[in-house]
Amino acid sequence: MPIEYKNQLGSVSISDEVVAVLAGFAALECYGLVGMSSRNLKDGIAEILGRENLSRGVEVRREGDVLHIDLHIIVSYGTKITEVARSVQNRVKYVLNEIVGLRVDVVNIYVQGVRVAR
Repeated sequence: MPIEYKNQLGSVSISDEVVAVLAGFAALECYGLVGMSSRNLKDGIAEILGRENLSRGVEVRREGDVLHIDLHIIVSYGTKITEVARSVQNRVKYVLNEIVGLRVDVVNIYVQGVRVAR
């Protein structure tokens, strides 16, 4: 169900898919993140998704008038996982709140794996 904004000029609809892609791009800007991971893991192996599949690693839920975002990520070996997760949370929330104008209440991070950055 898309998010709709109406004003005197007309209306704007933003689909959940667009919100998921924006959240994925915002997350990829953070240091220590290797990539996004699929939400569905087969045999416990995390697959790194390319830029064309960013929305597969992001789940968008609407709770009333606010959004809850779940991100499935793979972090770089040698980085502090809690700091990477905090950085991703802050960046995604900032981009969606300040730049797009959406109210994001919660950004949940699920670390699916650790990889050596290339």
